[in-house]
Amino acid sequence: MAELLTDDQVTEALGRLAQWRQDGAALVRTVDLASFSAAIQAVVRVAEIAENDNHHPDIDIRWRTLTFRCATHSAGGVTSLDVTLAGEIDGVLEVLGQPSE
Repeated sequence: MAELLTDDQVTEALGRLAQWRQDGAALVRTVDLASFSAAIQAVVRVAEIAENDNHHPDIDIRWRTLTFRCATHSAGGVTSLDVTLAGEIDGVLEVLGQPSE
């Protein structure tokens, strides 16, 4: 099982993940896409990555607004798996025209 990151490690990771924030025991990013179909396309791409990594985010879909929550439920919070997945989500969103800054 992946080990929980310390508060300092989470803060350091968020320094590299400009659009993400910590919300309780998860990393969270909300993004507005150009259309509903673009939002669903992003979800499909993230789902493919998540299946490949065997690590899955919670995803809330509200028309063209997506909220991603990355947490390792079995560990009870944020692990390196979540930081990696957040970076991969940023990559998907960049391709769809939503830069991570």
